[in-house]
Amino acid sequence: MRLTAAFAGLALAAAVAPALAEEAAPAAAPAAVASAKLSVETTPIGDIIKNEKAKAALEKQIPEITAYYDQIASMTLSQVAPMSQGAIDDAKLKAVQADFDSLE
Repeated sequence: MRLTAAFAGLALAAAVAPALAEEAAPAAAPAAVASAKLSVETTPIGDIIKNEKAKAALEKQIPEITAYYDQIASMTLSQVAPMSQGAIDDAKLKAVQADFDSLE
């Protein structure tokens, strides 16, 4: 009985912790998206496409990505790459990053 109660407590803590973390996290200011350094490793695609120049650079390198924005907006390009069936390889990620770097 004690083990069941302990597991139930752990399950409850695991379910509640992410929700509490989300509430505690400060909201990012819209201006921060435009001024932050763009990265294929860390910048969510949804943030990239909010910046018109970055969106154009991304679509220049990977034109077919536009069809998937709604599905991959919360992911980074590096996270999407393994699921792209080779459309986004290391060379493509480097090319996109070079374009992002030239924007700043």
